[in-house]
Amino acid sequence: MTQKELLYIEDAIGHEENIIAVCSETLNYLEDKSLVSFLSKEVKKHMTMKEKLMKMLEDKANE
Repeated sequence: MTQKELLYIEDAIGHEENIIAVCSETLNYLEDKSLVSFLSKEVKKHMTMKEKLMKMLEDKANE
């Protein structure tokens, strides 16, 4: 994996963290249960993606 690819992964992790933070904060203000459900699923989806990206970096570091 090239240095540029590693930087792209780091950027993607940052984007995922930002999405998680914004969605989690928004959940505090929602009252509509369907919106809460939708946004909760989105948070989980982006946490999973962040974990996958982190795993890629860890695997590369352990090579």
